[in-house]
Amino acid sequence: MDVFGAIADPIRRDLLRRLSGGPARVVDLAADHAVSRPAISKHLRILVDAGLVRAEVSGRERHYVIDVEPLGEVRDLLGALTARRAPISTQHLDALDTEVHRAARDRRRGASASTHSKEDIA
Repeated sequence: MDVFGAIADPIRRDLLRRLSGGPARVVDLAADHAVSRPAISKHLRILVDAGLVRAEVSGRERHYVIDVEPLGEVRDLLGALTARRAPISTQHLDALDTEVHRAARDRRRGASASTHSKEDIA
């Protein structure tokens, strides 16, 4: 399975989030989910096949560890999709700053004009 197919499932994405904090055993990962240990093992196999997770044997225990390198393909796609947006330039930010100051000035002038007109009536 490819990386995109592997991360398509919300449980597998959650397993990756959990493994990003450090190695874990199947029993530890299953405790965080409302699915069985065999189901978690199946999800882990898919992640292993995609190269996103590897199993490290320590004595009688198997610890699963994340490998983020294959996520580079996802990162590249997201970068390409988001790079098409026009960057916000300094000129745009300066224009926004000018408009904010102009609006504040106009508000102050409007408030002082209404105060003067009320004083003129009284």
